[in-house]
Parts: sequence; structure tokens; C-alpha cells
Amino acid sequence: MNVITNIPYLKKEKQNSILFLFFLFLSATFLGQHQQVETKKEVIDSLITASKAEVKKGNYSSAMLLVKKGLSEAQTINIDKSIADCFNQIATIYFYQGSYYDALANFENSNSFYKKANFKNGMASSTNNKGAIHYYLGNYSKALDHYKIALKLHEELNNEAKAAGTTQNIGNIYLILKEYTKAKQYYVKAENIYLKTANNKSLSLVLSSLGDIELKTKNYTKALHYLEKSLQLAKDNDVKQTEAEVLFNLGKLFEAQQNLKKSSLHYQQSLTIAKKVKSSRHQSSALIALGQIQHKKGFLQQAIQLCEKGLNIAKTISSISQQKEACECLYLAYKKANNPIKALLFNEQHYVLKDSLNLKTTSDKLLSMEFEREQLLDSIATAEKERVLKLKHREEVKRKETQRNIFIIAVCFAILIAVAIFSRLNYVKKSKAILQLEKDRSEHLLHNILPVEVADELKEKGYVDAQDFEKASILFTDFKSFTETASKLSPKALVQEINACFKAFDAIMEKYGIEKIKTIGDAYMAAGGLPKPDATAVKKTILAGLEMQEFMVKRNIENKSLKKPAFEMRVGIHVGPIVAGIVGVKKFQYDVWGDTVNIASRMESNSEVGKVNISENTYQMVMYDPNFTFEHRGKISVKGKGGMEMYFVARKASVPLTYTNRKKELV
Repeated sequence: MNVITNIPYLKKEKQNSILFLFFLFLSATFLGQHQQVETKKEVIDSLITASKAEVKKGNYSSAMLLVKKGLSEAQTINIDKSIADCFNQIATIYFYQGSYYDALANFENSNSFYKKANFKNGMASSTNNKGAIHYYLGNYSKALDHYKIALKLHEELNNEAKAAGTTQNIGNIYLILKEYTKAKQYYVKAENIYLKTANNKSLSLVLSSLGDIELKTKNYTKALHYLEKSLQLAKDNDVKQTEAEVLFNLGKLFEAQQNLKKSSLHYQQSLTIAKKVKSSRHQSSALIALGQIQHKKGFLQQAIQLCEKGLNIAKTISSISQQKEACECLYLAYKKANNPIKALLFNEQHYVLKDSLNLKTTSDKLLSMEFEREQLLDSIATAEKERVLKLKHREEVKRKETQRNIFIIAVCFAILIAVAIFSRLNYVKKSKAILQLEKDRSEHLLHNILPVEVADELKEKGYVDAQDFEKASILFTDFKSFTETASKLSPKALVQEINACFKAFDAIMEKYGIEKIKTIGDAYMAAGGLPKPDATAVKKTILAGLEMQEFMVKRNIENKSLKKPAFEMRVGIHVGPIVAGIVGVKKFQYDVWGDTVNIASRMESNSEVGKVNISENTYQMVMYDPNFTFEHRGKISVKGKGGMEMYFVARKASVPLTYTNRKKELV
């Protein structure tokens, strides 16, 4: 009996032991996975550190390889902050090479992943860096917007040192706008923080800016004091970028004092350091300045050569302000060299660039005028309402005074009026129903022609303002040998076939939220990322292009089975800045303009049947997307553009062609 009663107890003890071992195994597995993730994070951090060291040496290719390896590792463990850190370093490398648009795209990616990780320090830094890119591109209004957001984040985090950097950047904006008193206030505020935190690297840069202010206000002694102190700090801390900038400012100082020999020497030293660290921005500035010195000395040929070199570098980094200075230098040199044709050419370019720099200011002034106009109209409307109310009040008093005398007549008329009102209301109700039906039809037609937001703006204002989009994806398609294939069809059959294809394309565009722009003959054009910007527009546009090609393959199989002629299609995609708006006042249409459209058209014409051809810029934005595979085609000669890098894009065989697959999607 004792043995039998002990058996259940033994079984229970054995079960508890098994459960204990099972939980021990799970704990060990979890700890092992956690340790593996931590190890990978350490590897990623070391790769970023190594990349930063290569940047300091000016070895940008090596730096990029290291950080891209880190990005690949970060994506395997799907840690948002590590991915953001990698994108931030990639953007920094592009910035130092003068590739500002590439830098801006990667800072946006970095900011997006910092937001996912809720890492406010990273959000503040990447926002500040986006402001710096807009500053170097000459878009000072957008730069200031980003700086203010970054400053607020730094202050919330009590990050005094980084807040000082953003404060200094705001000072740079006021310096450009020639508001020297405000600029100096921000610089001095930043200087005090740098002195307090012993941040000599940043102190060197802000002292250079203070020297630049004193130079511009012709306080040459103070300017020399600030710049010499700045140069010494830059040398002591081995900050080559700042050293190049300070040497350039010293060159400007001596040039203002008519000491051309010293000025030329400092510009040359700035150029030497800029070449060493591969800073395109500083190289361009130094070359243009040296060209201006040669012009003053009367060596016109040397001036032209130097300014042309500076202009070419400025064009590669899209620096409008430096292009303007170079064109002005070339205009004066060619004019003095008695070459009026080239002088006129560069003078025209100088004014075009000058106008483009002032475009944003003009836009702000117009918006301000429009706001004042709206306020005035509101004031007039309010006054008119008050006048009408007073008039009604007087009429009401008068009516009540005479009502006693005409009471009996009023009762009789009231019956007649009631009948009339009833009839009128019935008529108005029917009329409103008819009008509403017609209005609904009109709105449906308008929304079929224009995007909803654009149509609403057109109805509200009677016109539509043109909009700038920094990153729109333009898609072009075209049928190969259209004329030859079309000749085998009757006119009716041809229209039916094209209509079948374009109806399918319209459905695909609607599926991915892409805006159809227009059809031109057998060509089809669409744009992603407008009229509302969409961070995933590039990926959606590529998926749409692939699905269009898949439809054409199925359509060809069907047509051939029916022994009907079949079309084959090319697709091309490019991403970049465009302007969008409505053209004309009769038979108007929503359209887009810009060099991005031309390049997208070139991508299509250089594509192949059944393929989707994308540009280098587009590839850079989706290169890490796990849904796609790419075939590098190398540089292909493009009319009016020279050699351009192109890629064929396809979906992975294991990934269905649908936008619902979002694993590890890059925003």
C-alpha cells in the first residue's frame, strides 16, 4: 500500500523537473539571442567609428564601404537606431563630397528611423543636418524652419552643446540675409556655450563667422583678431574643413585691404587644404576668388580658367550662390577681354541665378501680401455685416410702428403669402435637387480630370498655385514599334486595344496611389509623391511599373492565342524635384515640369521590352529594399545628358507583386 501511494508523488516530481529543464532551455536561448544582438550592435558601432576615421582622412570611398556594411548588419537585426546611425553617416559622407541631394535623402531616412526608435537626440541632429543641406542649396527659408525645430528638440533635451551648434546655424542664415546685428547675437550666444564646454573645434568655426561679420562691416582689425584665433584653434584641433574656410576668409580680408599678394596666398592655401580633404564647396569658392584676384591684376586668361573651374565644381554640387559668383567673374573677365558674346552669355546666366536665389523671398512677399489682402477683405465683410444688421433693425422698428394701422390687411395678405411661400419652397426644393445632381456630376468629372486636392483648390480660388516637390517619382511607358503593329489593326480595333491597356494602367495607378498625368499617343505618364508627398512613393511607383509589364505579358499571350497583333512595352522611372500645376484655362490639365521629367523620359527610351529601367538616383533610394533585385547596366549615353548610370529592377521570385509585403521596408 505504501509503494502504491508513492507512485503519483514520484510522477509529479518528475514532471516538475522536466518543466524546470524546459524553462531553463528557453531562458538560455533568449539570453543567447540577446547576446548575439548586442554583439552585432557593437560590430555596427565599430564600423561607423571606422567610417568616421576614414572621412577625417578624406578617404570617402573606404568610409562608404564600411558604413554600408554596417547598414547591412543593422537591417538583419532590425534595430531602428542602428539603421538610423548608418543612414546618418552615409548622408555625412555625401555632404562632405558636395552631393547635397543624396545627403538630404539619407538624412531624411535617418530621421525617419530615429522617430521609429523614439531617439530624440538623433531626431534633433538629423533635422539640424537637413537644415544645413538646404542652407548650402540656397533655400534659406527651409533651412531656418529645420534649424528652429532642431533647436527646440535640443533645448527640451537640455543638450546645451548641440543647441549651440544649431544657434550658430541660425546665425549663418541672418549673415546671408545681411542682418549682421542679429547674426552676431546668435554667434556670441554659441561662442559663450563653446567656451563654457571647452568645445574648441566648434569655437574655431564660430570665431571664423564672427570674423566674417567684422569683415563685412569693415572692422578689419577685429576681423583679423577673430580669424587668426580661429585659424590657430583649427590647426591645434586638426579640423581641416574649418582651416580651409578660415584661410578663405583671411583671403577676403586682405583683398578688402587691397593686399592682393597676401589675399592670393591665403586663397591658394585654402584651395590646397580643400583638395586634400576633397571639399568641393571650398574648392569652388577658392578657385572663383583666385580668378577674381587674377582679374584685378589684369591676367584675364588665368582669371577665366580659374573661374570656369570653380563654376564646373559649383554645378556638380548644385550650389546656386557659387555659380552666380563664377558667372559674374567670367562676365567681367570676358567683357574686359573684348569678347562681348561670351560676356553677354555669362551676364545672362548671372542674372538667372540671381533671380533663382531671390525666388523664395519674392514668394514670401507675395504670401504676405495675400495674407494682408485677406485680412482687409475680412474687415470689409465685417463692417458690411454690421451695416446690414443696423439697417434691418431700423426697418423692424418702422414695421412695428405701422403694424397697428394695417393689421387687418396684413392678415389677409398673410394667407396669400403663406400659399406663395409654400409654392416657392416646393419649387426651390425641386430646383435644389436638380442642381445637386448636376453638381455631383460636375464634381465627378472634375475629380476624374484632376487630383481631388487640386480640384478643390480650383473650385475654391478659381485658379491653382504651382507647387514644388523635392522628391517626385516620374514613370513613362511607350509601346515598341507602335506604328508597325498599329498598321495591322483597323482604327476601331487599335483604339479598343490601347483603351484596354490604358484602363488596366489606370487601375494599377489607383491601386498604388499614383497620379496619372497624361497620355500622349501610345505613351503613358504618371507621377508618385504628389499632390501629397509620400515617403513610400518611389517603391510604389516601381511596383506599379512591374505590374504594368506583367499585365502586358498576359495581354500578349491572350492576343497571340487569338492571332491578334500584340504590343510590347518599355518602362522608365526617375526620381527628383519637379514643379506641378494646371496649364491653360480651356481644356486644362494637371501637368508636371522639370529636368526630372526629361530624365524619366530618357530612362524609358533607353529601356528594353518587358523591363523597368531606373536611374542611379532612384536606385539609391530603394537599393536596400528586400522586395527587389537589380541589374546594373553601367553608364549609357543619353541625349543631352552624357553618360548616365542605369539599372533594371525586378521583384524577387519569392516575393508576390503586391504592396502588402512590407517587411523591413525602407521609408
